[in-house]
Amino acid sequence: MRSVTEFPVHKLTDGFKTKTALAAEGKTPEEIQTALGEKYKYEGDKLKHFLNAMEVANTNLERLYRVLIVSFAEGEAAPAKAVKIEEHHYIPEFGNDPKPINKVKAAPGGGQQKKKNSGPKESPWGLSPEQKLAKKGAGKKDAKPAAE
Repeated sequence: MRSVTEFPVHKLTDGFKTKTALAAEGKTPEEIQTALGEKYKYEGDKLKHFLNAMEVANTNLERLYRVLIVSFAEGEAAPAKAVKIEEHHYIPEFGNDPKPINKVKAAPGGGQQKKKNSGPKESPWGLSPEQKLAKKGAGKKDAKPAAE
């Protein structure tokens, strides 16, 4: 696959609006083509690709991102949405909608839970060996309270 050019959707929709406005004024297709070429500064093949891409975009406007113009070598398969006009394929590319955010509350007992704060810590380094013994219940007689 060899990429020839591409057109973003905003330029294609603007071109389509200009084309319909000129057609409503009674302009001929040749006059419309030259007016679009002057407005967007396209000429030759680029103008031809632009006009063909506008037609492809008009049929696929929902969630359209851009239209790629590519040529395939022999034996290469074109995508399903590709439209072949003359020797080039016009491939509409669609953008993805953002996924909705699910705000599901966690079930009780599951997920992250906040720890209950039992008061200020006595030491930033943890419990002393005496406090550990006192907490376990063994050596209650030998346990000394932490110095304040």
